[in-house]
Amino acid sequence: MKVNELKDRAPVDELTLKITEKGEAREVRGGQLKVCNAKGEDDTGSVTVSLWNNDIEKVNIGDTIKITNGWSSIYNNEMQVSPGKLGKLEVV
Repeated sequence: MKVNELKDRAPVDELTLKITEKGEAREVRGGQLKVCNAKGEDDTGSVTVSLWNNDIEKVNIGDTIKITNGWSSIYNNEMQVSPGKLGKLEVV
């Protein structure tokens, strides 16, 4: 799958991205969870990557990541992807 094929509220079977930006982590749900937005790109475009909890520390600018069994959705008029609860994010 490529960035230009992502659709709102759709599953992401497999997506490989190079991380070009990474924001600061912030706490959500009263400090129960941490989330961080990063920017990933492939040869068709770029997308916001939502990194959660342990994934925040393992992903750095310049890394190539692979998301499998994740999801995509539009939030604040921007497409975003995440492995979600059931998916997997790995640095390749």
